[in-house]
Amino acid sequence: MSSSAAVARVDGSSAVESVRAVLQRCLTRGLPLDPMPPPAVGPLDPSVPVRTPGLTTAEKRLAVRNALRYFPTRLHAELGPEFARELEEEGHIYMRRFRPTEYEMMAYPQESYPARIPQARAIQLMIMNNLDRRVAQFPHELITYGGNGSVLSNWAQYHLLMQYLSDMGGQQCLQMASGHPAGLFPAADFGPRMVITNGMVIPNYSSPAHYDKFYALGVSQYGQMTAGSYCYIGPQGIVHGTTITILNAGRKYVAPKRQGLLEAGADSKVGDKRKAAAADAESAAQKRKDANGAATAADGDAAENVLAGAVYVSSGLGGMSGAQPKAGRICGCVTVVAEIDPAALSKRLAQGWVDERAEDLDALIARIRTARTNREAVSIGYLGNIVDLWERLAAEDEPLVDIGSDQTSLHNPYGGGYYPVGLSFTDAQKLMREDPPAFKQAVQASLRRQVAAINKLVEQRGMRFWDYGNAFLLEASRAGADVMDAADPGRFRYPSYVEEIMGDVFSLGFGPFRWVCTSGRPEDLRATDAIAKRVLEKCREGAPTPVQQQLDDNLLWITRAEENKLVVGSQARILYADARARVEIALAFNAAIASGELSAPVVLSRDHHDVSGTDSPFRETSNIYDGSSFTADMAVHNALGDAARGATWVALHNGGGVGWGEVINGGFGLVLVGDADSARRAELMLSFDVFNGVTRRAWSGNANAQLAIRRGMEQNPLLKVTEANFADDALLNSLFKGAVTPSKQ
Repeated sequence: MSSSAAVARVDGSSAVESVRAVLQRCLTRGLPLDPMPPPAVGPLDPSVPVRTPGLTTAEKRLAVRNALRYFPTRLHAELGPEFARELEEEGHIYMRRFRPTEYEMMAYPQESYPARIPQARAIQLMIMNNLDRRVAQFPHELITYGGNGSVLSNWAQYHLLMQYLSDMGGQQCLQMASGHPAGLFPAADFGPRMVITNGMVIPNYSSPAHYDKFYALGVSQYGQMTAGSYCYIGPQGIVHGTTITILNAGRKYVAPKRQGLLEAGADSKVGDKRKAAAADAESAAQKRKDANGAATAADGDAAENVLAGAVYVSSGLGGMSGAQPKAGRICGCVTVVAEIDPAALSKRLAQGWVDERAEDLDALIARIRTARTNREAVSIGYLGNIVDLWERLAAEDEPLVDIGSDQTSLHNPYGGGYYPVGLSFTDAQKLMREDPPAFKQAVQASLRRQVAAINKLVEQRGMRFWDYGNAFLLEASRAGADVMDAADPGRFRYPSYVEEIMGDVFSLGFGPFRWVCTSGRPEDLRATDAIAKRVLEKCREGAPTPVQQQLDDNLLWITRAEENKLVVGSQARILYADARARVEIALAFNAAIASGELSAPVVLSRDHHDVSGTDSPFRETSNIYDGSSFTADMAVHNALGDAARGATWVALHNGGGVGWGEVINGGFGLVLVGDADSARRAELMLSFDVFNGVTRRAWSGNANAQLAIRRGMEQNPLLKVTEANFADDALLNSLFKGAVTPSKQ
């Protein structure tokens, strides 16, 4: 079947029929064994890191034995040597010959799928979207993002999973254990249709070295967050999250600094220059659109946009980090992102998410100066190592950077998530493969240099820096970099972006709520945008000021979402919403499906990086100061509670964001089909999914969370939570000699 027929899935009915016929045959048969596909070589993508799990001979034998379990014994003599070769050459058994080639991997309209029930058809759509080559980082290796965020461990699992989903009835539940489809089990109709776990190993065996071994053995996997729960919607999710982060960073960091500078220079040539530049930018903003039609926060109001002319510097254009230039452009600032992989930078340029490419540092510095002076909204991709860029910026006499971060995949520092300075991309990959200890030393030396340059920019140039939850500070500290707070040696000198920026947003109950239109029709997505906008406007009426501010940011986002051309893969959308808005949006969608305004079911989900979904002391729970940030009750309760309240599927993962062994996180999928049962599930589950985390944050002392939970209890008399009574600091200090009030509590 041709890929052009697959692409014409919505507009050409004959193409839809062709797709349906192929998927019916391929997704219902299970493993393609009679005949088997021919052997395949790999990896086809040279940027795929070669894994070095360091297995013993006995462990290699066990890995091949485990892989062969999926196949009849008559095929073992043929497949055994092939799997052993994959393991030896690539460090993992992907079962490459079984990667589907009879159809293009993508999200087709839900009626194309062969499953018996709409919930299972929606799951099939979501899985294939996670493996779409336009969406996934390494689709042939079943990795969606982050270098090792796996949907499944091998292609045999994919075929079995699709077969089980095709067979599934309304009183069955599919159990997925780190990619392994254990089977369909009888279940209540109100319970979940699928339960997923990824990487749930015994805590004492949850080190990165254990992950390498377990993944190579085929017995566990790193699901990241939405890779292993089948809820990734392409880079749109991280574009929105980064946009909200930069907007709030602008309010918190840039606005006070800029106000001080304007006041100091009001009667000087500096002040006149700034006023003139602002006037010019305001006039130019009316005409400004980027190559793909993206609207920016500066358009039409550049003089009032606190981020106009501000410079944001970061690194990474590969998987999720590729969202940074697009988000910066939407926010209206000057965004500079370093990337060592030429293919990743070229991909973002082709998408229109990066406006300009730079390879020479002198030219780049000159371009930053110009863009800063002209208050441009522009994104620049620098092909080179981020350490070289930071060191050059630190060597400049003038402050050129306002805000900075890092989005390299440091949850996987020695497996391709971070490339050391002084080596080309190819040379670094060669060293990583041939001499892992030397590669580790090079990475750690590079991190020490990077931190030294950042420290200089912060201390001497007034830049504000935050950890983007990618384990940058954690791995830098392990490398011996100067990242600890001298006044409080147990804390990092720089905050996590959750701790300093987004934690208060989460505590209000706002987080990344998303949906997918299973029809595959842009018209349906457009209709959901309009519905969501109406709901947010209604929720804004009479809301407290902090809530209104977050609603306003998301009203701006949803109003401009279509013109910003954010869809990659499935027809999906994301925005930040609190419990009330999520429930009301869901009910409005469900009613629109029932009335025919929407032509097919809608899948609701969220990023695991949310109010309640993740326990991560270096990211999502970094602003919880009662000593519980290293506990994981919240995330586990969320998965169990969502399952009990009507989620279509739930997932619980070890790892995600900052790394294996550092996080427990979970997510859900909820399929709305336009009936009363869907409405009941949405009301029960979505409310709990938010307030579970708000309650925990309120108990720890967060004022925004206390506001949110009290509003929640006023709106729903069935919601009753235990509220905290906090002791007086003077009393506590008097009880212990030398006790002082902590800076954060």
